[in-house]
Amino acid sequence: MVDPAVLRPLVPAGTELDFWQDRAYVSVVGFQFLQTKVKGLAIPFHRHFEEVNLRFYVRRPGPEGWRRGVVFIRELVPRLAIAWTARNVYHENYAAVPMSHQIERTAGSPGQIRAAAYGWRWQGADHRIKVTVQGDPQAMEPGTEAEFIAEHYWGYTAQRDGSTKEYRVEHPRWRIWPAITASLTGDTTGCYGKTFAGYLQEPPDSAFLADGSAVSVHQGVRI
Repeated sequence: MVDPAVLRPLVPAGTELDFWQDRAYVSVVGFQFLQTKVKGLAIPFHRHFEEVNLRFYVRRPGPEGWRRGVVFIRELVPRLAIAWTARNVYHENYAAVPMSHQIERTAGSPGQIRAAAYGWRWQGADHRIKVTVQGDPQAMEPGTEAEFIAEHYWGYTAQRDGSTKEYRVEHPRWRIWPAITASLTGDTTGCYGKTFAGYLQEPPDSAFLADGSAVSVHQGVRI
């Protein structure tokens, strides 16, 4: 949970901050890109890679009702070409850094997931996010904080001319494991700046691991 005043200068034109129970949130999210394609084309050596992003939540009215979406503050990937394209074509705040991930399972085949971690190196300092879980993933309950964090089907990016691009995202509703433990270690001030470091150094309000799925991101539309 963060002070909304911290986020308002970053809200893209045409959108407004979205709240869960009158609270504004930022999230640190780690995930894997697998079998990645850009406009239907697979790019050699750029199909499987990690990403860790810091994001917050906005909404805007659409014909079907509120379109709830995410805005990325910083996105980290391990490929220079991906970061360059995202910065120069899509105007997203990407950076390329050394990255790794680790999935821990119980004994047996395939074994239950018991932990997931993503690591990266920023300006000489090692960083890591990790959650531990147990049991099987469960459906998200409607109206919960986890649903608010995970169930967003739009992305919004401020453009250099002051306009905003809106991206529609499609994926099945994910299942989650609530975290038993969750941690973020590293120099959060160096990586994310003083504005967010204080919040990120505190224990998280919530944490979970999602089972993930195929995801489609549609062509952006200027609004």
